[in-house]
Amino acid sequence: MKGRHHQALIEKARGLAPIRTAVVHPVDTISLVGAIEAAKQKLIIPLLVGPESKIRAAAREAKVDLSGYEIVPTEHSAAAAAEAVALASNFKVEALMKGSLHTDEFMAAILKEEKLRTARRMSHVFVIDVPDYPRALFVTDAAINIYPTLEDKVDIVQNAIDLAHALGLARPKVAILSAVETVSSKIKSTIDAAALCKMADRGQITGGILDGPLAFDNAVSAEAAKTKGIVSPVAGEADILVVPDMEAGNMLAKQLEYLAAAEIAGIVLGARVPIILTSRADKTLARLGSCAIALLLARHKTEAKS
Repeated sequence: MKGRHHQALIEKARGLAPIRTAVVHPVDTISLVGAIEAAKQKLIIPLLVGPESKIRAAAREAKVDLSGYEIVPTEHSAAAAAEAVALASNFKVEALMKGSLHTDEFMAAILKEEKLRTARRMSHVFVIDVPDYPRALFVTDAAINIYPTLEDKVDIVQNAIDLAHALGLARPKVAILSAVETVSSKIKSTIDAAALCKMADRGQITGGILDGPLAFDNAVSAEAAKTKGIVSPVAGEADILVVPDMEAGNMLAKQLEYLAAAEIAGIVLGARVPIILTSRADKTLARLGSCAIALLLARHKTEAKS
């Protein structure tokens, strides 16, 4: 069934206290309705940050009643991003959510604020609901780190594993993707894959089962892996797909969305608060899924600290 994995996450989040979330520049109907629907589902308590006249115009167009929601007025999108970051830095909100503004503008404001940083590098994970795949697919990093180094990939992998734990996967299977299954000095991603797997063996990456390099077909198809003679605890059963770079990851995610009818939710990890990073074209279910992920992650962190 289309959207079943995201619906399961939304159900899993029911009963948890919603997270107070700064929704940045929700000045179009899609981003505004997504935030309001998430509020109705009790996933978030939204603070609508942006030009008030534009937010109210979007509400009128969408026939949405804003009387029960707080608006934090700002002059433009850059000011909205800065104000939302300040709210998060001062513990006034528990999460940030991208509205109708460019990712670069949104993330630039976040990256400037030292108080939101942790020891980890920030990275993005798409949680993808593919109708014909038996489990949710985590694809990382397809939105933040353009050409990550090996050191960057250590944090990218660990962030994704920690997210999987928060969503209920005790030991996720992690496929480090490349174009081939063998290590070659001519293809850097295969060297990185081999190094990451050895680092996991030595305890430098924990909580998951890593294998790679694996081509995409071997990662998601047991039949393809068997045909190629690949014996692996990950092949055909991957939960997490670690891509070589942002270009590959973004194309993979969008191909699944537009050619395989996948629903795509997205979140940025490695910051002090969850950052809900959706595409401006994302529909309501994807935004609800992203909010459910942020809520589950935030409450998981709270439980871990207690």
